Amino acid sequence: MNKTKYLIALCLTAMFAWATMGASGCESDADKVSKNISTDAEQFKVLRKIVGINGITDKVEFEVVGRCSYEHDAANQELVLVCKETDTEYKKHTIGLSDNVFFISTQLQNLKVSTYRTKIILKPQNLIPDLDLVTGKQESDNPPSSVTVPPTTEPLKTP
Repeated sequence: MNKTKYLIALCLTAMFAWATMGASGCESDADKVSKNISTDAEQFKVLRKIVGINGITDKVEFEVVGRCSYEHDAANQELVLVCKETDTEYKKHTIGLSDNVFFISTQLQNLKVSTYRTKIILKPQNLIPDLDLVTGKQESDNPPSSVTVPPTTEPLKTP
């Protein structure tokens, strides 16, 4: 009886694995390219122009051009941009949105990405945590207080 249950579980697992692999292989070329462009954008390889437009007045409210990654936080009505300025300098911009302001992100350059392979980027330096060891307080950690409390001379009262 146990052998039958084992074979059934093994067959179900194999069918699930086959279905999962088959479903990922049914991705369209457009979906694969879109994911690869998004991966490149998160690596600051995509030059973008992001424009915020007031839907009532048709006026441009803001414009950002650069190698920027963005996240739209609909719950807080924010657009968060992180833009690469130089090889080691980045700027983060948080833009508040309203019901009548929308944004458009346009890619300004062509990219060569694969329609056959998904781009996966692993950074070993991100796998090792950056730790700071603090062993005790230093004099510079405690700035002098501007309020001086006089010492009490009264004994403590117990209830």
